[in-house]
Amino acid sequence: MMADSTWTEDEYVDYLQRERRLFVWTLQSYGEFSPIDAEREANKFYEYEPPSAEVRGLVFHDEAWHWAMFTIHGEGYWRSQPDLEQPSQEYINQA
Repeated sequence: MMADSTWTEDEYVDYLQRERRLFVWTLQSYGEFSPIDAEREANKFYEYEPPSAEVRGLVFHDEAWHWAMFTIHGEGYWRSQPDLEQPSQEYINQA
């Protein structure tokens, strides 16, 4: 989902929480992050942006799977681990 200036505040917050949840799940499932560390990373990465933010929600241009894999394996993870380029079925089931 791309940033959308027509979001209501509730829609934005719901989507932000959903992406945080998926990010946490992926960090724990694939990166062996502790629950506390995964939550901390999610809150840091998916910071709340006020409605006045110029590019509010831009982080949503890629899904939590990508950002979590980037956090775990680094830039270009899809080249060194092509099996991780697409979200796993388990991840999809979490969504």
